[in-house]
Order: sequence, then C-alpha cells, then structure tokens
Amino acid sequence: MSTESRAALTEALADLRLVDHHVHSSLAAPIGLTELGDLLTESDRPAAAGTSPFDSQVAFAVRRHCAPLLDLDPHAPIEQYVAARTALPTEEVDRRLLGAAGVDRWLVDTGFRGEALVSLDGFGKRVPAASVEEIVRLETVLESVARDGDAAGLEERFLTALASATPRAAGLKSVIAYRHGFEFDPARPTPEEVREAASHWLAALEDETVVPRVDHPVLLRMLLWHAVDTGLPLQLHAGFGDPDLDLRRCDPLLLADWLRLVEPAGTDVMLLHCYPYHRQAGFLAQAFPHVHLDVGLAVNYTGAASPAVLAEALELAPFGKVLYSSDAWGPSELHLLGAVLWRRGMTEVLARWVDAGEWSLADAVRVATLVGRDNAERVYGGRRG
Repeated sequence: MSTESRAALTEALADLRLVDHHVHSSLAAPIGLTELGDLLTESDRPAAAGTSPFDSQVAFAVRRHCAPLLDLDPHAPIEQYVAARTALPTEEVDRRLLGAAGVDRWLVDTGFRGEALVSLDGFGKRVPAASVEEIVRLETVLESVARDGDAAGLEERFLTALASATPRAAGLKSVIAYRHGFEFDPARPTPEEVREAASHWLAALEDETVVPRVDHPVLLRMLLWHAVDTGLPLQLHAGFGDPDLDLRRCDPLLLADWLRLVEPAGTDVMLLHCYPYHRQAGFLAQAFPHVHLDVGLAVNYTGAASPAVLAEALELAPFGKVLYSSDAWGPSELHLLGAVLWRRGMTEVLARWVDAGEWSLADAVRVATLVGRDNAERVYGGRRG
C-alpha cells in the first residue's frame, strides 16, 4: 500500500465528522475490571474456566486505542487500564473517549436497559458539541402500555403511545429478530388477529410478577406495519447479537417477501449489523431501493480483523446504501472504537483499491464520506434535537 494514498485517506477520514446512526447511551455508574470484561462481549455467560474475557479482538483494541486517552501507553495491561479508568470520574472518561470519536450526530436507541445508562439528555451533556436524537424502540412502547387496558384496546393504546413518543424521534427500531426471527407472515395482520394475539399475551401478564416482553409474531408484525405507516426510517437488528437470539433466523434474506410488500410505502428499512449475513444484506440493498445496511457491531468485535468485514460490506451494496454505526452500549470505549476502527478499516480497504488502480483517490474519499455521514443525513433528514 503506497504511503501517499494511505496518508491522503487517513487525513480525509480524520477530518470527517461522522453520523452514528445506531448507538446506545453510555454508562451511568463507574465499573471495575470484572464489569468491563462482561461488557466487552455479546455473551451473557461467564468466560470459560481458564480463559480471560480480555483475550479478544475488542479488548485488545481497547488497550491499543483507548489507553492513550487515559494517559497510558498503547497496549497497557488491562489491569493498569482499568485502574486509570476508575481513578477518573465517569463523566471525565466519557468526555475523553466520546469526544475523540469525531461524531457530531448520535442517533440513540433508548429502549434497552436504560436504567444502567445515562438519559438521552445526560448523554447530550457528555457530547456537548454534537447533536443527540432518539431512535424509539417499538417493542418497548408496546410493553409500556400492555397493562393499561384490555386486549381489544391494545393496538389503539400502542398507536397513541407511539404518536406521543415520535414527534422529535429520528427513527424507529424493532428487535423482531430477537423476539421471533425473520420467518414471519409478511402480511399486515388483521384487527381480529391482533385482538386474539393480544388476549393471549395479556392473559400471561395477569401475573404481576411477569415482566412484559412481547414475542408474539402477530403483535410484532403489527408493530412493523405501524412503523412503516409513520414514514420514519425503520431499523431492524439483523445477524450477530447476544445468545438471546437464534442466529439462524436472523438472516435478512428471510425478510424479502416483507420488503416487497413494504416497498410501495417508501419507508426506509435499515438493516443493522448484519454480520455474518452482511453479503446477503448487500444483495437486498442492491435489489430494493428502500433497504440500507451497516456492519457496526461487527466492526468493534472483529477489531484488527474488521477491514475484511468492511470490504465485504462494500462488495455488492450500492455505496449510497451503506451507513456507519457503532452500536455501542455502555462503556464509552465502544463508542470510540466504532469510529476509530471504521476509519482505520476504511483507510486500509480504500487505499488498497486506489493503489491497484481500480479507484481514484477522489472516489475513495467521496465513498467514505457517503458511508460515514452523507447517507445518514439523506435518510434521516434534518436534525430533530
């Protein structure tokens, strides 16, 4: 790889202010060594006996890229890193790491374990130079009104709550991939189907100890179709995640029939993460004008190997359909690494293609700008914060 093309791309991407189109807030409380190890994996199980949760791509990336921001040498031992982290107020850790990400618009999914994170307003105070907007999670909205009435009124309660939650929202999100998978009847459910499904779900919630968790496929379909009706961009988790999902049922190709039905509405569908199905997602983005994708979560967790994932995401998908995201949740290390690893990976991939004479340098910079910023600005429109 030539020094000239790498240097030019490094400079261009360093100056590029990103839009993180799918992210979560940062931690509300300090954490120690054990807690950090637990938060640097998508697994909800303890590490295998005799192994360390810090022997991973993402943990090595933390030591390489985050340590200098805490006044340590790159690759400092993880114990030394955590000691430096805990010596600082949580707000200061965030100030340093979030501020170094080079993101000036964060679209924040507030629907997952919000009690452990700073609020949307609180996150905004930790990134004062950036815009912070909300992505509303559909399942959380439905669950919030589940016990407020009977089954016959559930759909109307949801619509009222959704209307209240979305005036300033940048978009919506569904985790149907977790709750059921993508093998569902693509048609809009009838009111009768919704009432029957609601009656079964609410019957189970008569036990006050049961925490509402919607997983009935009819109710999940109802959420998707009402989201389409809003016209807001609709984010769908696809592919890799924690063990709560069945990865076999998260292949976005299973959405093809539903995407065909949605297409006339013109609502943008944003396939999140996608790994290891990012090539399938690239096909869908090429086939359907309303489908977009990112590989955000995979970039963090593949660390130094992430350039290969980024290159594969750019194989088939139109360059105007690929977006940047970190999907960071909790430790602000993940918010920073999403940006750092994306910039480094894109530089490596694009410089290689420029050196091979396949791309011009100007085209490489333009595509990086599309992915890192411009595509999100086009899809999500003006800032609503």
